[in-house]
Amino acid sequence: MDQPGSGYFDAAAGLPLHPVAAEAMQAAWADGWADPSRLTGAARRSAILLDAARQAAAEELDVRPDELSFLPSGVHALQHGLLGSLAGRRRAGTVLLHSAVEHSAVFAAADWHRVHGGEVEVAGVDGTGRVRISEFVELAGRPGVATAVLQAANHEVGTRQPVAEAAEQLAGLGVPLVVDAGHDLVYGRPPDEAPVFTADARLWGGPAGVGLLVVRHGTRWRPPFPTDESESGRSLGPPNVPAIVAAVAALRATRAGREAEGRRLAGLVDRIREQVPLAVPDTVVLGDPVDRLPNLVTFSCLYLDGEALLTELDRRGFAVSSGSSCTSDTLTPSHVLVAMGALTSGNVRISLHPGVGQADVERFLAVLPDAVAAVRAQAPGSPAVRETEGRTEAATVLDSRGRRCPLPVLDLARALPDLAIGAELTVLADDPAAAGDIAAWCRMRGQQLVGQQDAGDGGTAYRVRRVR
Repeated sequence: MDQPGSGYFDAAAGLPLHPVAAEAMQAAWADGWADPSRLTGAARRSAILLDAARQAAAEELDVRPDELSFLPSGVHALQHGLLGSLAGRRRAGTVLLHSAVEHSAVFAAADWHRVHGGEVEVAGVDGTGRVRISEFVELAGRPGVATAVLQAANHEVGTRQPVAEAAEQLAGLGVPLVVDAGHDLVYGRPPDEAPVFTADARLWGGPAGVGLLVVRHGTRWRPPFPTDESESGRSLGPPNVPAIVAAVAALRATRAGREAEGRRLAGLVDRIREQVPLAVPDTVVLGDPVDRLPNLVTFSCLYLDGEALLTELDRRGFAVSSGSSCTSDTLTPSHVLVAMGALTSGNVRISLHPGVGQADVERFLAVLPDAVAAVRAQAPGSPAVRETEGRTEAATVLDSRGRRCPLPVLDLARALPDLAIGAELTVLADDPAAAGDIAAWCRMRGQQLVGQQDAGDGGTAYRVRRVR
C-alpha cells in the first residue's frame, strides 16, 4: 500500500495502490459491495458512492457526469471507445485511421475491425515518434474514414502528440478523434478537443480493473458489443464500486500536485538524458527532448539485448522496462521503435514516480555503466567473414542467420572496420529485427546501407558500404 521502492523505475507499466486509494477502497467496501442498479437499501448506498465518484471524476476531467463511464480496464475502455465510434459512424464509412505508434490495444482492435469487413489506414511518425500531422490529416480527409485514433503521449518514448491540432483539423473534416489520454492525463490535462477519450486508473495509482471512457454529447457512438443497462449501456455487469471510488480518489490526489511534481520529475529525467550518453558508450536517447512526458525517458544501447540488461539492472536493485522484444518466445521487435526507425535492441525505458528522488537517480547512473558492460561482455563471438566468388567480383559475406538481435548488428560492427573504406559487406540475417536495427546502426555510425534483398531460406541479405 506504500509508495513503490526507490529502485522502481517502471511507473509507466502501472503503480501500486496510492495510499489515498487504499483508504478509499477500504472504506467503500462497507457500503459499495451491492449492485447499484437494484432497488434495495444496500444497492442505493452503492449507487450513492458511484454517483459521487462519477461527479468527482467528471469535475477533475472537466466533462459532464453523464459523459463519463467506468469500464473494466483501460484497454477495454480504449478498444470500446474506438470501436464504438466506428459503429456509430457506420454510414459515414468503415475506415479506421491511427498512427504507427499507438498502444498495442489499438492494433488488436484494428485487426478485429479488418476481420469484420473494415479498413485501416496508418499514418507514419518522425524520428522522435511524433505523428506526421500533415499525413494524418490528409489520410483523415479521404472518403470513407469514419474514426481516427491518436494517443496523447507515446507510452514507450514519451513524445507528446499534437492532439489539439489533430482534433481541430479533423473536426473540420467531420471525422471524430478518439484519444488515448493515458500517461499524459497524470501530469498534463484532459484532451478538451477530443470527442472521445479514455484512460487507465493503474497509471495514477488506482486499482487494476478500472478504465475511464468519455463520450461527449453530440458524438455519434454506439456499443460495438452486446451490453446491458450498466454504465448507460456502455459496459456489462455491475461496476466494481469500491475500485471505482479508489481510482477517482487516486486521480484527484495525483493531479492535485501534478504541476510541481511534473517539474521535479522532468528535472530528474533531464539529468538521465544528459548523463547516460556520457557514461555509457554507444548509447542514444530516444523521443522528443522537450515536448514529452515529464517522467519518462528511453535510450537504446548498441550491442546488447534489452531484456538481458533489464535482468541485470533488476539484480542490482532497479526495475526498468524494455521496448525490445527479442526473447526466446517472441521475435517481434517493438512496433514503436520500428516506426521511428530507431534501434530495437538494447532498449531501456525508465519511468519515474513520486517516490523517486535525486539520490535514487544518481545511484542508477552509477550502476548503469557496469551493468551495460557486464551484459555486453556476455555477447558471443561473431561468425567468420568469408569471401565468395560472384558472377563479376568477389563478395565479402557475413552469415548471421540463426543469431538473434542484437547479434547481427554486433557482427556487422565487429567486421566492418576490417574492410577498406568504400568496400562492401553483405550481412545475411533472418531475425525480424535485423532490418530496422541494421538501418538504424548505419545512420548512427555514418555508414551506408546500400540495399537489401531476399537471400533464401527465410533470410535477407543486407549490403553495407564502409564510408568512414
